[in-house]
Amino acid sequence: MMKAKIEKLLQENFKPQFLEVIDDSLSHAGHNLEAQKGGTHFNISIVSQDFNGKTSLERHRMIYSVLEEPLKSGVHALSIKAKPLI
Repeated sequence: MMKAKIEKLLQENFKPQFLEVIDDSLSHAGHNLEAQKGGTHFNISIVSQDFNGKTSLERHRMIYSVLEEPLKSGVHALSIKAKPLI
C-alpha cells in the first residue's frame, strides 16, 4: 500500500511529532483512471523538529527528496502542510 510506504518513509526520516497521510485519490477519479484504484493523490500534514529554521520551500524539498521513489512509482500529486516544531 502506497499510503503505508509514505508514512513509513516520513516517520523514519523526520521522526514527526504529528503525521497524517490521507489518500485522496478517489476525489480525483474523474480525471485520472489510475486514481480509481487509490494510491495516487495524497494530503500530508507533518510537524517535525527537522523543519525548524527551514523555509516552506525547503521543507517541501526535503519531503519530495524522501518520497522520490513513491513519486516515481505512481504517486501523481501531493498536498503538503509541513510545519516546524515550535
